[in-house]
Amino acid sequence: MKYQGQTDYDHKGPSPRRGVLLCNLGTPDAPKTAELRRYLKEFLSDPRVVEVPRLLWWMILNLIILRIRPRRSAKLYASVWSEGGSPLMVHCTAQVAGVKKILDKKFNDDVPVVLGMRYGNPSMASAIAELTAQNVRDIIVLPLYPQYSGATTGSTFDAVAQTFTKTRWVPELHFIGGYQQSELYIEALCGSIRKHIAEHGQPDKLVFSYHGTPQKYLDKGDPYHCFCHQTTRLVRERMGMGVDEERVMTTFQSRFGREPWLQPYTDKTLEAMPAEGIKHVAVICPGFSSDCLETIEEINMEARESFTEHGGETFHYIPCLNDDPAHLEALADIVSKYL
Repeated sequence: MKYQGQTDYDHKGPSPRRGVLLCNLGTPDAPKTAELRRYLKEFLSDPRVVEVPRLLWWMILNLIILRIRPRRSAKLYASVWSEGGSPLMVHCTAQVAGVKKILDKKFNDDVPVVLGMRYGNPSMASAIAELTAQNVRDIIVLPLYPQYSGATTGSTFDAVAQTFTKTRWVPELHFIGGYQQSELYIEALCGSIRKHIAEHGQPDKLVFSYHGTPQKYLDKGDPYHCFCHQTTRLVRERMGMGVDEERVMTTFQSRFGREPWLQPYTDKTLEAMPAEGIKHVAVICPGFSSDCLETIEEINMEARESFTEHGGETFHYIPCLNDDPAHLEALADIVSKYL
């Protein structure tokens, strides 16, 4: 193996710096079938995401899924695409700029903050190269998944580690494995809920919808399910009388395939609510740090339509924290401990 060396390092120059790598899942470069095929192939080839024997999964992925799903997914992405690109990219870019601004002011210095995507662009390798070019030898890695899961946070660690298996000089690393207990993160969620209730009133049900994972991942020891319920509980406890316990529930969305995923399912739950007399709901997605296809199209469009078709009267989606000032302060606070 040939290792990449940093031959232009100036040992007599400025002292090495610390920098921040903010990471998220990724997005296709455009809402086109070809771009979706490339993106989905990289995403669904990750053994952390799909734990199926490799040969069997290779045949399913390449002979079936990648022949059907890219065209369908391209249409969905086109429905949420903006002039600035995909919603996830727009929000992540704003988060990088916002966190950097806070850190620069807090430390009275120019703190490098860059974005790396687990799949697609900008790649993890390119983000790390950008930090290296800024003389960063101590990297704080913050995957923007509040609740740890092997399929997301664990996979991000794999990508970072894989990059350094090819480098001669490995920097210091501080990898943050989750932040669902961050007080500022919880308070930011509470603030968004309080604002919504002040504008639209108390819903019959406040649904905390998290991205689902196969049930077998929980059975094998992945803690994600527990961290999701912990997040809901911490928000409810912090809000106190603002949100009654019986009005709150945790559900899971975005399941794929026929095997059981974490339950209750968000879509099935919302469809059943009107028949139970629950006609006014608000849905928040605390597991997503940025609005994306899964929140905008799946929840604010598809779930809204399904709820009303089954007799629901009032449906509200509470946006992700995105670049809300309270969220940026929370993210900056989390990485500041290592700076």
